[in-house]
Amino acid sequence: MRKYIIILIVFISYKTGAQVTRRPVASPYIGLGAYSISHADVFSFTSNQASLAQMKNISAGVYCERRYLLSELNYYTAAVALPTSSGNFGLQTGYFGFSDYNETQIGLAYGRKLGSKLDLGVQFDYNSLQIAGYGNSSAISFQIGAIMHLTEKLNAGFHAYNPVGGKFGKDNEEKLASVYTAGMGYEASEKFFVSAEIQKEENKPVSVNAGMQYKFIPQLMVRGGICSGTSLVYVGIGLQLKTFRLDITTSHHPQLGITPGLLLLFNGKPPTPKGE
Repeated sequence: MRKYIIILIVFISYKTGAQVTRRPVASPYIGLGAYSISHADVFSFTSNQASLAQMKNISAGVYCERRYLLSELNYYTAAVALPTSSGNFGLQTGYFGFSDYNETQIGLAYGRKLGSKLDLGVQFDYNSLQIAGYGNSSAISFQIGAIMHLTEKLNAGFHAYNPVGGKFGKDNEEKLASVYTAGMGYEASEKFFVSAEIQKEENKPVSVNAGMQYKFIPQLMVRGGICSGTSLVYVGIGLQLKTFRLDITTSHHPQLGITPGLLLLFNGKPPTPKGE
């Protein structure tokens, strides 16, 4: 049974893109606010680390999903953002799989403003892969991103994941794919935001990811979008309760089915300036 589950994971990785197993299926959902200032949250830097520069409060979040309703394909991730006077820091962790096959990642990110028109960010990741009966393997990778504030409402940027090619195994036989993304976001109002990305993953066709967010009232919002590369459609609804936000999400793949998810965010108070 263990053998067949591992084969299934490999098959799903092929159908949805090689690196998708190391990211949540709904990664466009949780990272949607990357090219926004007023709609960004702590998970925005998981799409582009430069968005860390706009974080004003200590923030934290957790997200979990049951990929295609299979318990062996559970994914969990957490993120923390810490603003400082020397730039803003972020910590991200992720776990995918089950006891016989699992992948883990921990990353340390940094982002800061370079004037009023440009933000830069970088993240260093430690990736680990464990397969029962075959042992463990690890790889180091990094990500880098930039966001330009073209106008008060329009932002654009670029992100590169693993541009130099981190590899697993003693003989470096499995390479983490490189992924390059160019994105843009338009804040039509305090209530409405739209975003689009063109993404090219190594050895995969170009994918266009588009999404939107709309706040009906300050306490209630909805997000939705589509990813052309995997024909994935996602949607979610969020409820703001003081400093907490709870999102219920779902995504649908035409061959593999539904992936439900749950997101919890905490947005704390701004750090107290020195001397106060």
